[in-house]
Amino acid sequence: MPTQGPLTDRFGRTATDLRISITDKCNLRCTYCMPAEGMQWLPRESLLTVEEIVRLARIAVTEFAVREIRLTGGEPLIRPDLEQLVQALNTALPGVPVSMTSNGIGLAARAQGLADAGMTRINISLDTLCAETYERLARRGRLTEALDGVAAARRAGMSPVKINAVLMRGVNEHEAPELLHWALENACDLRFIEQMPLDADHGWTRENMVSAAQIRESLSRDFDLTPDTAPRAGAPAEKYLVRRRAEDRVVGTVGIIASVTEPFCEDCTRTRITAEGHVRSCLFSHHETDLMHLLRSGATDAQVTQRWREAMWVKPRAHGMEHTGLDSGDYIQPDRSMSAIGG
Repeated sequence: MPTQGPLTDRFGRTATDLRISITDKCNLRCTYCMPAEGMQWLPRESLLTVEEIVRLARIAVTEFAVREIRLTGGEPLIRPDLEQLVQALNTALPGVPVSMTSNGIGLAARAQGLADAGMTRINISLDTLCAETYERLARRGRLTEALDGVAAARRAGMSPVKINAVLMRGVNEHEAPELLHWALENACDLRFIEQMPLDADHGWTRENMVSAAQIRESLSRDFDLTPDTAPRAGAPAEKYLVRRRAEDRVVGTVGIIASVTEPFCEDCTRTRITAEGHVRSCLFSHHETDLMHLLRSGATDAQVTQRWREAMWVKPRAHGMEHTGLDSGDYIQPDRSMSAIGG
């Protein structure tokens, strides 16, 4: 195991993208993420503080040459000190992009302040444009607030504004073309994400998942898709150039993140920190390494750095669904759901 240089694993992958969950709480109860009654939240004192997050980010950038920091949740906007955190990261690490994954609820009132603090771009979850379907999926009737958040992010100059959409069989799978039309008209980058077996109810089945192939087939109703030949560079989304059937010109792009049916584990560049300061080398991992104890027990940066290296060095080659699938027994769903892990 290296003791200096980039954050690598046994299979030659280098982590250059840091994702830090800053809360496990969320104001939605999306069916593919969380049970209807919510979850048992972490006590406030168990969450990373602004100072601890900045310290970990600084170690990642200065010791591992991490190039991007993404704040995740739960829902990051739950934290009232989010602007303070973004400003602190921007001050400590000038030039390092700071982005966020959000559901957009409450963003309308805070987008400009976040942009002023140094947030460069944002991903917003939006699975449907139908208010009734949104309420069915999110178990909350807040579609208008989410759309207002998208508009506010654009006004604040965040670029790109990416839209993440999960299609669910029998619920919103038919909306793929409509979502792409809307994204193109609103200057947003749309990415469809296969539903992953990370739901809190453990109700995921391969039969109910809308696959990347099925998404492409649905989009072909209105669009011609051509694979983008630009280097993927570790990005989770396979990108396609989009042409409307009625127009013979490229009008934009669309991405598809096919973690289950077309996995990209060999090119993964991510290292994740949970809201309570644990390293997860893989989104689907069953193992976590506690950095919080080190942070709060007087450990030096060198000690934190070494523990982080150890955690990433043993990253698995793949998540186990890539060949024989979830039903074969090769893959066992983690106990923690997406909201508790951080996306």
